Amino acid sequence: MNGWSALDRFLQTDPEDVGCEQAMEMLHIYVELVAADADAAGHYPGIAAHLRACGPCAEDFEGLLAAVAGSGT
Repeated sequence: MNGWSALDRFLQTDPEDVGCEQAMEMLHIYVELVAADADAAGHYPGIAAHLRACGPCAEDFEGLLAAVAGSGT
């Protein structure tokens, strides 16, 4: 693998993407909205954009969502 694919992903980053730090600060709220079938992406488009682009943060989101769904919340 060369550095071109990473550069290409960086150049295609959605300008609404809030980045890892802000996404992680609000992830619990975003997960609660998704679990409640609310329009999480509509309320937090920057987090939605980030989760589409960042594999590690998307994995954290999926894990937290599974935990919330499994808790009966």
